[in-house]
Amino acid sequence: MTVTDDSTEEHGHHLPAVEDWPKGFGEASWWPFITAVGGAGFYIGAALFVLGHGGTNLVGPTIGPAVFIASTAVFLAGLYGWVYHAFVKHFWSRDSREAGVNALRWGMIAFLGSEIATFSAGFVYFFFIRAGAWPPSGAELPPLLGSLVVINTALLVLSSITLHWAHVELRRNNRSRFLAGLAATLLLGAIFIGGQVYEYYEFIVHEHFTFTGGVFNSAFYGLTGLHGIHVTMGAVLIGIVFVRALYGQYSAERHLSVSTVSMYWHFVDVVWIFLVVVLYVGAEVQF
Repeated sequence: MTVTDDSTEEHGHHLPAVEDWPKGFGEASWWPFITAVGGAGFYIGAALFVLGHGGTNLVGPTIGPAVFIASTAVFLAGLYGWVYHAFVKHFWSRDSREAGVNALRWGMIAFLGSEIATFSAGFVYFFFIRAGAWPPSGAELPPLLGSLVVINTALLVLSSITLHWAHVELRRNNRSRFLAGLAATLLLGAIFIGGQVYEYYEFIVHEHFTFTGGVFNSAFYGLTGLHGIHVTMGAVLIGIVFVRALYGQYSAERHLSVSTVSMYWHFVDVVWIFLVVVLYVGAEVQF
């Protein structure tokens, strides 16, 4: 793979010394860095929110939310630029071969590795809580293992199956089935997100299981909320792929972004299953 000459690039998104970028790793770009800055801002905003509401008066109560909102804007802008230049522009500006496929797939694998580390931190927090007296002192746990979590789990597993089927049909050049699989996956993902919102409503309003009710509450909403954000982001990505598919941008030979988005969605599915076993079942089982 040759490196794009920055002097002929009209979008101005490259690093200054693009000629030093290793061959085979795509174009040198600022967009991943901008996305990472926005992602880091989420944690900074959350920390400032805690400091602003912990009675320390170290920062104002509005600083944390303001940083979080600004970070969201930076993150979405970076993600847009990253997706556009890595996939959309890539499709129209290159020949029929998928240049840099291995590099981008390994990039997704590296990204998922960082996601594993992020979720692992939350699970470790829960394990420390679970190893002590259970349930935690003063905590009143709602009935976690209800029909809603079972239905949501089935929906998410089914969405992985429909996405895999869509990818297989694309490789067979069956465009109608590919679109049907993407649409089904997007619909199932949206229903899952709606189910999680409804679960939060039931827990908070009817069970009085709030965000600030104790250490387990923090672990539960932290982990399930983090996963919900990932499902939402995955649904957005699948939506982008679906719109591009409507314009005929994929074929049996050209489906790089379909592959990488599929990897992300299947990862989110696996994390949810692990989360249900550890968090939902683990909270109900007495040792």
